Amino acid sequence: MTHREVELLAVGAGPANLAMAVALEELAPDLAERSLLIERQERVSWQPGMLLREAQSQVSFLKDLVTQRNPLSRFSFVNYLHSIGRLDDFINLGTFTPYRSEMSEYFAWVASELAKVRLECGRSCESVTPRRSPDGTVTGWLTRLADGSTVGSRYLVIGAGRDPHVPAVFGALPAGRLIHSTEYTRRVAELPKDRAYRVVVIGGAQSAAEMFNAVQADLPGCHRTLVMRSIGLSHYETGKFTNELYFPSFTDEFFRAQPRAREQILAEMHRTNYAGLSPDLLDSLYRQLYLDRLHGEERLRVVTLADVTGAVEQDGEVRLELTDRKSGAAETLACDLVLLGTGFVRELPASVRRLQESLGLERVEVSRHYRLLLDGPATGACYLQGINEATHGIPDSLLSVLAVRGAEIATDVAAHRRDTALAGPGAEHLLSAATSAA
Repeated sequence: MTHREVELLAVGAGPANLAMAVALEELAPDLAERSLLIERQERVSWQPGMLLREAQSQVSFLKDLVTQRNPLSRFSFVNYLHSIGRLDDFINLGTFTPYRSEMSEYFAWVASELAKVRLECGRSCESVTPRRSPDGTVTGWLTRLADGSTVGSRYLVIGAGRDPHVPAVFGALPAGRLIHSTEYTRRVAELPKDRAYRVVVIGGAQSAAEMFNAVQADLPGCHRTLVMRSIGLSHYETGKFTNELYFPSFTDEFFRAQPRAREQILAEMHRTNYAGLSPDLLDSLYRQLYLDRLHGEERLRVVTLADVTGAVEQDGEVRLELTDRKSGAAETLACDLVLLGTGFVRELPASVRRLQESLGLERVEVSRHYRLLLDGPATGACYLQGINEATHGIPDSLLSVLAVRGAEIATDVAAHRRDTALAGPGAEHLLSAATSAA
């Protein structure tokens, strides 16, 4: 077991913390040299479970890790393409939305290009506890890794993402029968391809639709059924007026808005990101269903307005109980494999909830610049990325604000270091009060 000290520890090498690491290198190089970024996977990869061959990002390539903050940065997506000799090809493709696998390769390239922030893969965070001085001041954090080693830091940035949502009704199914979208590519690749699987996909949004589309090629000969609670598949709301609410500059307006206005904005923006899919995929799926009906193949089925009210393994197969929302009638649907496009839990990730408990916080709140608000004095600080939709808007969990948010966190850490040094011993209560109001 080993222990080491850094000034800033970032947990999770996803796009959020990569953007923050780049901001540190460009805006606070002295701090960057004393920063560590850890990733539980063996390599940096963006949404590896859904790196499907034809899946595209829904966000413009200009919303990469740096361009909206520093268009001249060497860490831009355009410079990545130039560096690997693929810029002409991408320009000729004539799209603003790269393939998801290409964005994943870009993120891995950025990670490899970091010159000051250290990156370590294969490092899983098990727990985080606050460090306190004798008078109770939070002075930093102690992070325990899966290998038993520990990392001490004054600053902590958590960007590990939300936990996958597996509805309780599927809890009795064996692991071999159930695949969440976050594990799709790896798990499906392990299955034998010589069986005519009966596959049921649960969900009515992008991840469910992508699996429903991809499994036809990944498991040749399969019979596919898509089950959803909604009235049918629909595409995202992609109007230019509503897209302005994804501007990084709108974060200030949302943060200052009254609670009722926030609720209205979140409700009206729901269809811009959730419960929908891209128009091209929507059209492709409908054509597949049309051709299946035209030729009487009966290999495709879409079930709408249905709740899964039971799920058991019996006599060598999975049996799902579907209850029709219109009539209340129930039917049994037999299958071999269930794919969950059910997204992520809306509550805080388990790691953040454990940190909340260790700090004794009644609720988790962050400042405008994503700093966790503590009840008492502190000379250390913790920042939370990607889980602040309630206070910072829907873009908080997406790529749209990464470049600017990374810089805001880096700048806030630098200001906190400076203000703590200027305040001197004994001024922690004043500093805590001042930063809580930020």
